Amino acid sequence: MASIQEIQNSIIEDFSFLPEWDERYAYLIELGQKMDPLPEAYRSEANIVRGCQSTVWLHRECQEDKVYFKADSDSLIVKGLAALLMQVFSGQPAEQVLKADLTFFEETGLNKHLSSQRTNGLIAMIEEIQSFAAKCKNGEV
Repeated sequence: MASIQEIQNSIIEDFSFLPEWDERYAYLIELGQKMDPLPEAYRSEANIVRGCQSTVWLHRECQEDKVYFKADSDSLIVKGLAALLMQVFSGQPAEQVLKADLTFFEETGLNKHLSSQRTNGLIAMIEEIQSFAAKCKNGEV
């Protein structure tokens, strides 16, 4: 499996081919639409990410010190952001998730083109992912 940094580099490269922001938003929406559907059983209250204006479900699993995630949202843009986070983090060693330096939001310019509510939701998703990775690493799940 590619490292977190390699995946981020790939995302940065993909976005570099899309100079216009309407193209980047369309690509982000497309990424969300290509995600596997979240099983209904995972659309539970326990899986809702707090701090997001839209509803975001984040299913978490820990297997052999690696974290696996599945997500969905009722917002197309947020679902696309979740798809990016799933690409970066799902299947990675918990320790690497905790050490990750997320640079692709700045490198793609997404950090400057998201509303404050979407940015807050993105931060909430990242915090949930890292919190779960810490529990996975410590054998708490």
